[in-house]
Amino acid sequence: MVNRTIAPPIKEPVDFSIALPGCQKNILSNGIEVYSVDMGSEEALMINWVFVAGNWYEDKKAVAAATNFLLKNGTSKRTAFEINEHFEYHGAYLSRSCYSETSEITLHCLNRHINELLPVVAELVTDAVLPEEELAIYKQNAKQRLTVSLQKCEFVAGRLIDAYLYGEEHPYGKYNNAEDYDGVSREDVSAFYDKFYRNGRCVIFAAGKLPANLLADLEKHFGSLPLRTHRQDSMIVHPVQPAMQKKSHIINDAAGVQAAIRIARPFPNRHHPDFPKVMVLNSLFGGFFGSRLMANIREDKGYTYGIYSYLLNHVHDGGWMISTEAGRDVSEATITEVYNEMELLRDEPVDEEELLMTRNYMIGTILGDLDGPFQVIGRWKTMVLNNLDESYFYNSLETIRKVSAEELQELSKKYLNPEDFYELVVI
Repeated sequence: MVNRTIAPPIKEPVDFSIALPGCQKNILSNGIEVYSVDMGSEEALMINWVFVAGNWYEDKKAVAAATNFLLKNGTSKRTAFEINEHFEYHGAYLSRSCYSETSEITLHCLNRHINELLPVVAELVTDAVLPEEELAIYKQNAKQRLTVSLQKCEFVAGRLIDAYLYGEEHPYGKYNNAEDYDGVSREDVSAFYDKFYRNGRCVIFAAGKLPANLLADLEKHFGSLPLRTHRQDSMIVHPVQPAMQKKSHIINDAAGVQAAIRIARPFPNRHHPDFPKVMVLNSLFGGFFGSRLMANIREDKGYTYGIYSYLLNHVHDGGWMISTEAGRDVSEATITEVYNEMELLRDEPVDEEELLMTRNYMIGTILGDLDGPFQVIGRWKTMVLNNLDESYFYNSLETIRKVSAEELQELSKKYLNPEDFYELVVI
């Protein structure tokens, strides 16, 4: 019998044994890779089609996002209304999204309805008609959203800081204006669709309680399509052209009382040997609620409700960003304190108690990210799309557990220097 008067031993998260659930890889007849995680007790699954069709590949601004949006807005057999009705009737949800390098179609459904849903998804990939009237509605709505968003300092700051880091013509830095939406024609969208969807590159991720015949169904509906593997021998190159001026103050609302602050620098991608260790340094610096930036600028000074730092995890080029909104009258003081915290990390090694807290937070976050099949396939998806393997996951865990205070101090001296950062304040 358990003695309830004795507290059970406490085990630190860093001492937990963590294993990444396995992922099955299969290849369809046309070379498309299918990654699947079969786990969970609910009769549900998610299938995610990832196309090499982000704005990295567009010749004209806004074309990639417009094409992705219109996938669901009609085929030669069904109207947009009928497509939505079909998925809703079967209790399914079909979404699409567009990013810098990739675009996606994602299906959430009960596994017993997969045979009724897969043919319609294949129809969207091969037979979308991209109606002119739907494109006109999309452009009108996009411009209205843009007009509203441009009144918000945080929106303006978010798009300008990326342009400073990478250049306004780089896919990571370019942003859309109203005239860019006006310039998108149905011919532009149709050509992009034909090249990057109907005859494009694709990889499929599936997770949940998978039906036994799922692979056969994917082969039936997608294995014979003129699609190709997502892996490429050569890539389109977009040179990074950062801004020359490193400090900018912009008045977006003369009567505004709050300033959006962004402080950022270029940083290597996940393949750089410093990346896993800097993930630990970033968490300690500003990556969670117990970080130094939060303790100083929110808890002690009261300048903001929240301040965070994070790594921009693009496939090709990265970045290191500090982001917050603070009172207009304390915006300069906030920036000063950010640099003060950088200086402390350069000058003094972190103590073991604070480092242990950061380690435990990061391990706990990973445990949360592995809670369920959709989260697990998300981990695998990140590794596949970034050309990493399972060893990257375990090497990162080992780094979190073992990186020393001295190593973090050296990384601070290398990367946390104010002169390397772009500084933007939008009021």
